[in-house]
Amino acid sequence: MVIHGGYDVLIEEPTRIRGVRLALENGAIFEGRGFGATASSSGEVVFNTAMGGYQEALTDPSYTGQILVMTATEIGNYGINLEDQESDSIAVAGLIVRNYSRVRSNYRSSKHLHEWMKDAGIPGLEDLDTRAIVRMLRTDGAMRGVLESDPGVSDLELVTRARGITSMSGCNLAAKAGPSKPGVFTEDLGGWASAISERAAKEQPLVVLALDCGAKRNIYRHLRSRGCEVQFIPHDTPAASIRAAFEDGSVHGLFVSNGPGDPAAVEATIRTLSEVAGEIPTFGICLGHQLLALAMGATTYKLKFGHRGANQPVRCTMTGQVEITSQNHGFCVDEASLVAAGGEVTHRHLNDGTVAGFRHLERPVFSVQYHPEASPGPHESAYLFDAFIRMMKSRKPLQESDLGGSSSTLVSSSSPSTI
Repeated sequence: MVIHGGYDVLIEEPTRIRGVRLALENGAIFEGRGFGATASSSGEVVFNTAMGGYQEALTDPSYTGQILVMTATEIGNYGINLEDQESDSIAVAGLIVRNYSRVRSNYRSSKHLHEWMKDAGIPGLEDLDTRAIVRMLRTDGAMRGVLESDPGVSDLELVTRARGITSMSGCNLAAKAGPSKPGVFTEDLGGWASAISERAAKEQPLVVLALDCGAKRNIYRHLRSRGCEVQFIPHDTPAASIRAAFEDGSVHGLFVSNGPGDPAAVEATIRTLSEVAGEIPTFGICLGHQLLALAMGATTYKLKFGHRGANQPVRCTMTGQVEITSQNHGFCVDEASLVAAGGEVTHRHLNDGTVAGFRHLERPVFSVQYHPEASPGPHESAYLFDAFIRMMKSRKPLQESDLGGSSSTLVSSSSPSTI
C-alpha cells in the first residue's frame, strides 16, 4: 500500500497471460494479454463509450451474452465496491480494455477489478488496439466473437466457433437474467439521493409491481426513495395473476424493467402486457420500453452497433429539454409502427433520430429507451421517476405537466445531429 495525497493507493500486479486472442466472425484476430479468469468465452462483441462506470456496466443484466469493449483508455483504477453492484454477479461474458490499471485508488474499493473477475470466472483482455475493434464494429456492426487463452487452438478454429454462436436476434435472455420467483426490494438510494420532486405519502406508499426481465438495482432504489413499495415478479407472469394483484387496489403501478436479448423473442411478457398495460399506470425502461411497444402492436429492429455509454444526447419532444443519458441497447422501436399503434414519441435520440421514449395517447403508459437511474452516470433523467409517481396518482395518460421535475435545458433542437 502506498499513501499518495492522503488516499490509500493499492497496487497489485495481476497475472497477465500473453497471447490471449479475440476472434471475430468476420475473420479478424486481435491478440493481447489476459487478466481476470483464464477461461474461454464467447458472445456478441459490443462497445461502451463511457469514461467510467465499468462496475455498473459489468453487472448490468442487459449485457448478458455479450463481450464488452470499453473505449476509455484505462479501466480498473478505482477498483470494485461490492455495495454498488447492479445485480448479484457479473453479467458480461468478457471484458476488453486498452490498458488495465494495476492501481486502485478509492476509499470505498474492496477489490481489484481483476480479482473480482477471476473469482467470477470472467476473462479480460488488455494491451490491444481497442480503437481498431470499435471502428470495425461501427463499420460492420456488432459481431459474434470468442475470447481464447489456449495457444493450441488455431485462428481458423476460433473464427469458426465465432460464426457458430447463436445470434442475438431472436434470442430470449430475459428468463436467464430475471428472477424465477417473486420478491420485495428494500434498498433505497440512501445518501446518494439527489433532487426528488415527487414522493408517495408516507402514510400510504404507492405499490409498484415490477415485471423483472433483468432489472438494475438502482431503478428499484429510485422508486423506493420516492416512497414506493417495490414487488418484483418473473417476466413470464401471466396477465391473470397481475390483474388479480391490482384489481383490489393494493397495487398502484406496473413497471417493466430493462433486460438482455431480442425484445421480440420475449413472447410471454408481450402477451401479458398486451392485456394489462394501461389498466393501471405503466412505465417501462430499455427492454421494457421495447416490450410495451410490441404489446401495443408496434415493431422493433436491431441497430447496427447499438447505443451504449453515459454520454448519449436525448431531446424530450414534449418540453424541448435535452438531457445527456446513459444507454445500453442494441434494438430500437420502429417509429412508424409505434404511431400507427396509438403511441406518440416523447423522446428522441439526437445522434441518429431514433425513438428514445413514447407515451400512449389514451392510456397511462409511457417508457424510455435509456436509463434514468444511471449510477454512475448523468442524473438529469431522474425526473422520469417523478413523472411515474405523478401518473400513478392521477391514473391518466402522461402529460407535459408530469415532466415538471426535469432539471435543465442543455440544447433545444428539433433535428438530429450526426456522429
